[in-house]
Amino acid sequence: MTEFTHFNAAGEAHMVDVGQKASTERVAIASGKICMAAETLAKIQAGDHKKGDVLAIARLAGIMAAKKTSDLIPLCHPLMLSHVSVDLQAVPEDNSVTCQATVKTSGQTGVEMEALTAVQVALLTVYDMCKAVDRGMVMTDIQLLQKSGGQSGLWLRDGVQLA
Repeated sequence: MTEFTHFNAAGEAHMVDVGQKASTERVAIASGKICMAAETLAKIQAGDHKKGDVLAIARLAGIMAAKKTSDLIPLCHPLMLSHVSVDLQAVPEDNSVTCQATVKTSGQTGVEMEALTAVQVALLTVYDMCKAVDRGMVMTDIQLLQKSGGQSGLWLRDGVQLA
């Protein structure tokens, strides 16, 4: 295991200097899900929520969150993202909505935080839009599935197929 990079020799938090790192194409894919009552999922699927299309609004929220990640995470570098996709799917078998975010850039640091932030904010948006009918929803399994680019190259979560 390598050392934590966000601490200097004195143990103080600092922003990592990426100035000497090579610019490469970097991609990160993250996922998560929100579990809910069957009736809540049925309302989402029916598309008759009075606030609008829950999944479409959550998708936009996830994309916006990826673009604002450095405003939320104190030591995260602001990045010029070349692509963000957020895919939300209703899963009736376990009364959930899954979310997968893919974020790309060409730069000196990775986009893992942007992908994870996109997933979490998209799921929070589902919660926000549906909390009036179901306050018991649970967000779970927020995780990085894959990252590529940079000096460390490709990383895949165990059991994940290459996207």
